[in-house]
Order: sequence, then C-alpha cells, then structure tokens
Amino acid sequence: MKKLMFLIASVVAVAALPSAGIAASIVNNDAETRTVIVTDGGNQQELSLGAGESADFCQHGCFVTLQGDRQTLLGTETVEIKGGRMLVR
Repeated sequence: MKKLMFLIASVVAVAALPSAGIAASIVNNDAETRTVIVTDGGNQQELSLGAGESADFCQHGCFVTLQGDRQTLLGTETVEIKGGRMLVR
C-alpha cells in the first residue's frame, strides 16, 4: 500500500512541474530556404530554415511572420511552410 501511495504522489508531483520543454515547432517543406521573423517579448529575430529543416522555438507565445503573413502562436503549435506560406496546426 505504501508503494502505491508513493507512486501516486510521484505521478502527481511530476504532472505539477512546469513543462519547460514545450515549444512551437516549424518545418520548411519548400525546396528553397525560407526565413521567418519571430517576435518574442518585443525582440525580433530571423530564423532561416533550409529545405526540409525544422526547429523548435517560441516557448511562451510569440508572433511569427513570413512574407507579410503574421501569425500569433501560444508555443504549442506546429507550423508548416509549404508553397511560401505558413500553415499553423
């Protein structure tokens, strides 16, 4: 019984931890390099992705812009670049 209570307490404690590993991800499915502008906390940064490359970014919410198309992200989405446009899932 003590082992079961310890197991339950451990699961609850781990579930309560902040999930610092969660971030939005982006993948470039185009044949050419694409550069997006990520605005996070008022700071802008360019993120260049070659053909087929992917990256994790935007852990706490941000704006991401590609060729004038601006999207608001919470940090849990998957962004796919296809045909020069962003698809947010």
